Amino acid sequence: MQALLDVIIPVFLVIGAGYLTVWKDYISEATVDALMKFTQGVAIPCLLFSALSKLDLSTGFRFDLLFSFYIGATLCFALGIAGARLIFKRSWPDAIAIGFCCLFSNSVLLGLPITERAYGPEALAGNYAILAMHAPFCYLLGITTMEIARSTGKGVIATLRKVVSAMFHNALIIGIALGLIVNLSGLPLPGAITEAIDLIARSALPTALFALGGILVRYRPEGDLKTIAMVVVIVLVVHPVISYSSGRALGLDQNAMRSVVLTAAMAPGMNAYIFANMYGAAKRVAASSVLIATTVSVATVWLWLLILS
Repeated sequence: MQALLDVIIPVFLVIGAGYLTVWKDYISEATVDALMKFTQGVAIPCLLFSALSKLDLSTGFRFDLLFSFYIGATLCFALGIAGARLIFKRSWPDAIAIGFCCLFSNSVLLGLPITERAYGPEALAGNYAILAMHAPFCYLLGITTMEIARSTGKGVIATLRKVVSAMFHNALIIGIALGLIVNLSGLPLPGAITEAIDLIARSALPTALFALGGILVRYRPEGDLKTIAMVVVIVLVVHPVISYSSGRALGLDQNAMRSVVLTAAMAPGMNAYIFANMYGAAKRVAASSVLIATTVSVATVWLWLLILS
């Protein structure tokens, strides 16, 4: 039990520190917004670039690992849309934004530090393989679905153009793409550049966790509680159960199973709110789902760590 506490509690204490400092006005919301902008626009892209430029693609990118995670993510996206539309009678844009909350796990800010603390840096190969596809896959699926629902006669070419433009204005996707280019090309980078990127990358996770806590202050849960509860159950229970079952069926080894299930078990990331805000759809549900699911995940992640031990 103590080992589990040593893994989970430090991560959420950093989030709590960010929450407390903004709540008590020790630092302003503008400051924490700047911290999050730095992590999402600079530090995390550097982290992903550094990791993927060095990743052994022959061992990291495996069909069984990626399928086990993404079949769960895709089914949860569909479940979220269906539940929002059929049960809660939300509009199509709202339903798709809610589905995106069920799709986009917080794989970077929570998945990476929890996996690393639980199993060490050597256990992250599977996480980085999932991350290489995570933002491109989720945004491609979410944006394409939303643009089709909103297209109303704009045509296939115009819809595709908007999808591609949105994809390649995302700093995470740019960092992933550049890291894979360096990896596949074998292009040697000067040591000074590599060290500078690594210095920035080392600031990514602690700064992002702190900023996440500060941002959550403004998202107080209110209204739509049944819809939010549906999102929390799909994200924290259904996704990891599907991924765990799929991994067992495909015979995933222990390290791969840990990466898949722990990443699947994370609360929705801030990208869920960013997506909802981008389209002006279900913003309150997205924001509250991030806050409530992040809080509840303290218990559910603990359970998954016990199952995976």
